[in-house]
Amino acid sequence: MRVWARLLETIDSHGRVAMVTVASTRGSTPREAGARVIIQPDGGFSGTIGGGTLEWRAIAVAQAALARSVPKKAELRTLILGTDMGQCCGGQVELLFEVFDRQDRTALADLAEREDGGLFATSGRITDAGVVRTAGPSERRPDSVLLAGDLITEGFGDDRRHLLLFGAGHVGRAIAMALAPLPFTATWIDARPDAFPAHIPANIDARRLDDPGEAFAAAPAGSFVLVMSHSHQLDLALVYAALAADRFPYVGLIGSRTKRIRFEKRLAAAGIPTARIADLVCPIGVFGIDSKLPAAIAAATVAQLIIRDETLRLALTEVSAAHHPRLRGGGAG
Repeated sequence: MRVWARLLETIDSHGRVAMVTVASTRGSTPREAGARVIIQPDGGFSGTIGGGTLEWRAIAVAQAALARSVPKKAELRTLILGTDMGQCCGGQVELLFEVFDRQDRTALADLAEREDGGLFATSGRITDAGVVRTAGPSERRPDSVLLAGDLITEGFGDDRRHLLLFGAGHVGRAIAMALAPLPFTATWIDARPDAFPAHIPANIDARRLDDPGEAFAAAPAGSFVLVMSHSHQLDLALVYAALAADRFPYVGLIGSRTKRIRFEKRLAAAGIPTARIADLVCPIGVFGIDSKLPAAIAAATVAQLIIRDETLRLALTEVSAAHHPRLRGGGAG
């Protein structure tokens, strides 16, 4: 969620807005530190801190603060999920409640602009008058929070994983729909006229290219690749290009084990190293889902993308912590 842009939009449309942030966690909790929900004065909200009683209570507190003529602008509250909420997970969360109004618009606009520009971090002190944030370069992943007393450090920006999705057939369409609410962006490519549906999720850029392979040049390093075109010959060309580029950590190909064996032979003959061929994911999808329904294939495949993305992020975090001793141990969660 683009936090500051959403807050700015709500200020402009409603005059006031509240935000609840999970500032720290202990034990089992519905969401991690950094999860947020943004609440409008009319009760509408976006984001989630986990649903259930915790979220219902947090939204009620935020709405009550918005209704006051002179609300407290920021407040930390500690909640024990078992005794305070009757929730079985039984952990503890510290929630940061904030209220913003039109007087905060300039500060929100500055943070929204930074959000558009990439990753950044803020540091600030929590007071009744609000959190005065100072922005700077990011050493933390977005939506992360480190709380130490009344001092808070937060990561913001958009680091969604990019996906190149080749093919707008039944499975391609199901995958595009499955990606809509998830932290991915995608370039969706097909060479056929009228291949794409009328309605496409906002995080997906659909492009008709006579030569689908042209899409690789503009793809950022670290993008994932999924190949499921209408042609096995095109599939082979796209897989070859993705593996040869050696900058895409996930290259997936729809198909059976028989298709994989045939592609392995052709890729080896074309000069792709054996180790790189071994990186090809085919068949795609998490183990144990054998249904051939497009929606089921999409669910299994998107689950695999999420797992691979989280694994890569964890590895990057561990490397970062090794080079930055003060980051070892992660956040407050």
